[in-house]
Amino acid sequence: MQFEIRETKYIPYHNSTAKEGLSDKIKKSSEKRKMNLFQLIWHKEKKNFLRWAAKHCKSNGLRIKMHRWRGVNIGQNVYIAKDCILDNSYPEFIYIEDNVGIANEVAIITHTNPDLQFKNIVESCVKPVVIRKGAWIGMRSTILRGVTIGEKSIVCAGTVVDKNVEDMTIVQGNPMKKVVNIAKMI
Repeated sequence: MQFEIRETKYIPYHNSTAKEGLSDKIKKSSEKRKMNLFQLIWHKEKKNFLRWAAKHCKSNGLRIKMHRWRGVNIGQNVYIAKDCILDNSYPEFIYIEDNVGIANEVAIITHTNPDLQFKNIVESCVKPVVIRKGAWIGMRSTILRGVTIGEKSIVCAGTVVDKNVEDMTIVQGNPMKKVVNIAKMI
């Protein structure tokens, strides 16, 4: 399945020194999203419920449906294990192609939203995460924003993926290192 991949989206930095109250934040958020208060609360709570339900659901088929309802782009014949965390703020920036396997407790993060004091160090943005056909992601791996994992690649358990992974490659560790290209083995 082919997806149309979204472009990087720059978002405002978190401002912990701002003196606005919760009601001011909610009002700004609803105006930004062009929703009234009820629509905003319904939208947020629906996403939170579907994330929670998908994380704990025993049926892979239902997990996939719930993640799709949240906005995650998922191909055919995909397995996503229990207890995975797929970005709750911007799930629509996650693209999982056909025949992908994702083990337990994997985290896929599509955004960073640091405090304003880190403006010169870290971008506040959302970038797509793409997992290509036939890839397998090992338990407790973390996939960071802006990463593409190549076709038929393997991410070993516990790996922090902070840069692109080539097709048919095994990677492991933190920092991530290429172990071997498996093209000749298959």
